[in-house]
Amino acid sequence: MTQERSLSELTRHLSGKTAILDKIEIEKAYRPALSSAGSIRIGDDCAALPDGDGYLLFAAEGMQPSFVAEDPWFAGYCAVMVNLSDVAAMGGRPLAVTDVLWTSALCAIEGIWAGMQAASQRYAVPIVGGHTSFIKSAPTYLAAAVLGRARRLITSFAAKPEDDLLIVIDLRGEFHGNRPFWNASVSAPGLRLREDLQLLSVIAEAGWCVAGKDISNGGIIGTLAMLIRESGVGAELWLDEVPRPENVVLDDWLVSFPSFGYILAVSNLYSEKVTGLFHRRDLGCAIAGKFTPELGLVLRLGSERKPFPLDGQVV
Repeated sequence: MTQERSLSELTRHLSGKTAILDKIEIEKAYRPALSSAGSIRIGDDCAALPDGDGYLLFAAEGMQPSFVAEDPWFAGYCAVMVNLSDVAAMGGRPLAVTDVLWTSALCAIEGIWAGMQAASQRYAVPIVGGHTSFIKSAPTYLAAAVLGRARRLITSFAAKPEDDLLIVIDLRGEFHGNRPFWNASVSAPGLRLREDLQLLSVIAEAGWCVAGKDISNGGIIGTLAMLIRESGVGAELWLDEVPRPENVVLDDWLVSFPSFGYILAVSNLYSEKVTGLFHRRDLGCAIAGKFTPELGLVLRLGSERKPFPLDGQVV
């Protein structure tokens, strides 16, 4: 096991990670759309459209072309899986998947479709259509979208000061090759995957959680930076309490992208109920911090505390 860094060393190391910097600066990519968004908030895991006594949820994700070229089956699997996670992160249940696929590499098509179909079957969410093009001069591009429905929402905009900061991760996995992706999905029983995802809608419908986000590229640090910005609050993250697998150092874990991982803001009235619900499913879940009134992120390790820069500066 690699020697753990001191808090100062860890903060310096993480502040230079491209994946985290990309999350800190992600608002630049959608800022031009804010003026025309109307009543639809931008920056959440899904678009949430009021519909009757609940909401329709619409999520979409694109895969990096290099990822698709190097690992077509897993890219196809992930195109479906990450969208299902986005729907769950907002308290919803997924209904259907569509794809967008442009390619000139017919040799990759079989693997991509096999991966998408495997995820569709394991999570019992059908692929109902999409758009596929064969363009001889183009590289392969892959994206997918998922429609879902929620009765009550978990959003990125509702974390409040003094809420407990809960981290939930399925630790029963392994890193996928040399990528920072913690894969607890591909080898897991399909029924377990489906029932675990439903826990997010359970806590939303019970009123136990109204704010949170799924842990994506940029890991826990990058995702938490997005959540506090959208909610206009701060957070203190207790690194000693973060659920993590044995023999995985904080350096790697804090920037990992888990197949099942969420940051939740939960009132202390409900924290015990929420953690108990996840523990009964053998999922890692812990109160790993607090949300605070003043925008900013503080890391705590042992008795040490250190601010983490949210301005893109390396400390």
